[in-house]
Amino acid sequence: MANKIERRKQQRIEVRWPITVFTGQGTIEGETRNIAFDGMHICCEEALPLNEIFRMSIMPPNHQAIGVTGKVIWSDFYAIDEENTTLGMGVCFAKISDGDHHFLKDVVSVHSESSL
Repeated sequence: MANKIERRKQQRIEVRWPITVFTGQGTIEGETRNIAFDGMHICCEEALPLNEIFRMSIMPPNHQAIGVTGKVIWSDFYAIDEENTTLGMGVCFAKISDGDHHFLKDVVSVHSESSL
């Protein structure tokens, strides 16, 4: 597994795409905050255990859902207000189809070039 400095070398883009996490107890809805071709930062209201692997569905706009298997590699609370909190988590992709992997690489690359 790459250390924090190595992970940050990967191009990331800020996106707010809906996600669904499939757990043994049901589904958890959330949202991406940023994404790269090898992982993403997600936010949801329920904690996912560190180092656990989950199936997830990412719903980018104007594209079919992307199914991934991801491992939670870090977790942190972000306060929204005095009564609510959202949990932010870093997810490293453990399994993603070649087609979806290429789609994410293209989206990240095009988005990164357009922001220069």
